[in-house]
Order: sequence, then C-alpha cells, then structure tokens
Amino acid sequence: MLKIILPVILLLISNIFMTFAWYGHLKFKSSALIAVILISWGIAFFEYCFQVPANRIGYEVYNAYQLKTIQEVITLSVFVVFSALYLKEGLKWNYLIGFIFIILAVFFIFKKW
Repeated sequence: MLKIILPVILLLISNIFMTFAWYGHLKFKSSALIAVILISWGIAFFEYCFQVPANRIGYEVYNAYQLKTIQEVITLSVFVVFSALYLKEGLKWNYLIGFIFIILAVFFIFKKW
C-alpha cells in the first residue's frame, strides 16, 4: 500500500516546489532576471529531491505512462491552487472544461483494456 501512495505524496511535494520555481517569480517583475533564474534553480533542486525518488519508487507499481499522468494531474491541481491563492488569478469555465478532458485522459491511461 505504501508503494502505491508514497509516489503520489512525493510527487505532490515535488510539484509544490516546481510550481514555485517556475511561476513564483512572476510576482517579482522588478527583480533581475539572473536573480530569479538562480533562485528558481535553487528551488528546483528540492523539487528533484522529491521527484526522482517518487518516480523510482513509483515505477515499481506504475508504468512510465501512468507515472507521467499522475504527475500531470498533480501539477494541474497544485497550479490551480497556486494560481488562485498566490497569483490571485481566477479559474474560468474553459479552464475547467480543459481539466475535464485531462481527467478523461486519466481514465483512458489507467483503464485495463
């Protein structure tokens, strides 16, 4: 059971770091680009500290396609919360429709045919 849930937890933590590394600097438009690049690299280090073991452990239970699908769903989920709370951006109806299609992709990836 732990091998099923641990990769998901590690990917969640990884994606929180990743989202801040990729988008956190958007609130600091006046900061020098080189500074935000270096800070983002520093944050990305911690992302990889969780992402690599997540995939290593997860590959014992999931195949690579399933791991990538899990990661994408987590990424979008984290990003929706990040975008709303940190960037103060709204969630529009067309974004929700797009997310529904991604959920359909999850169904097709994990369905045993």
